[in-house]
Amino acid sequence: MNVAFVGVGAMGLPMARLVGRHHPLTVFDLDADRVAQLVAEGAQAAASAAAAAQGADAVIVMVATSAQLEEALFSDDGVHAGLAAGTTVILMSSVGIDAAVEAGRRLNTLGAHVVDAPVTGGVVRAVTGELIALVGAEPDALGPALPLLRLMTAKVAHCGDRVGDGQAVKLVNQLLCSVHLAAAAEGLQFAQRLGLDPAKVLAAIESGAAASFMLSDRGPRMLAAEHTQVLSAIDIFVKDSALVLTAARGVGAVTPLTEQASKIFSLASREGLGRSDDSSVIRVFEKD
Repeated sequence: MNVAFVGVGAMGLPMARLVGRHHPLTVFDLDADRVAQLVAEGAQAAASAAAAAQGADAVIVMVATSAQLEEALFSDDGVHAGLAAGTTVILMSSVGIDAAVEAGRRLNTLGAHVVDAPVTGGVVRAVTGELIALVGAEPDALGPALPLLRLMTAKVAHCGDRVGDGQAVKLVNQLLCSVHLAAAAEGLQFAQRLGLDPAKVLAAIESGAAASFMLSDRGPRMLAAEHTQVLSAIDIFVKDSALVLTAARGVGAVTPLTEQASKIFSLASREGLGRSDDSSVIRVFEKD
């Protein structure tokens, strides 16, 4: 299967690497250094998203925002310009329900088979292929995409037959992640204020009733003296919590904890931490 991969950022690069071990791979990204890493491993570089899509049996798109998705798919040299009817397009970005539904509609008019498949698990699990794909797609569209999804993930959860159903489940996921992340930062800061060794506190509680992936994964980074490697930026949670709140207001859901977490991430971003690792949110709590 000839595969095009558009967007090889922090998540996309390891995902593309897993695909490229099994299929001919063409990649496009604005970051030439990331593309070069994959080319060194046997991938082909494309000059544009349209060029990447030409001749591809499947196009995987992994960008950060709805604006980037629009650019990658529908700009003058976007995927649409190189797309052949019958191609499978797998949208793996977390962009919210409306953006995915609209992109799917426009791609369908071009004859593409569209799979809405945002993922959860972060960079750590992207590297190991242990992500979970949250999929919204008709079974006929999902079938050809499954082999590729299984290369990048440990679980493919079919959340519904509509493009947008995967995004909807991802919003529930991000609601919980945002609250868990903020709670982990607040809890470890509380341990510090109590005069405890927060590393010992983390080791004591992370496998008990207070356990969460965010506590175990982000906790050690929150306590590290230096925050150099950015695995997931705070601004991602600014974006995702805003998507959650927009959707929640649209359906009348009550989300006070998410609203508070969103304010915390936005404050961290305003204080210059937006592009820092999201574990840096603990700095907001550490201020006197």
